[in-house]
Amino acid sequence: MREQTNNEPLMPHSLELTERKKAVVRGVQAVDSFNEQMVTLITTGGALTLLGSGLHVSHLSLEEGQLLVEGEIAALEYDSAPRGRSSFLRRLAR
Repeated sequence: MREQTNNEPLMPHSLELTERKKAVVRGVQAVDSFNEQMVTLITTGGALTLLGSGLHVSHLSLEEGQLLVEGEIAALEYDSAPRGRSSFLRRLAR
């Protein structure tokens, strides 16, 4: 993950969902985990999980803060508050 400097503002978070088959997420800071049923990422707006089937990451650029996920998207779930990157296993241990 690229470190933010004091002069550099956080990239705004946005989500564009097209026909529940394609999601473009901006403001992405890190991808925690992904498989065909779930993509978990950290954004400037908090942790975001996309659930579905046949999911695949078509494009990822952490420098641009952009992610493209394609597949059958069934649900989107945000964690309650923005936070820094932490490991998937650390969050499971809570």
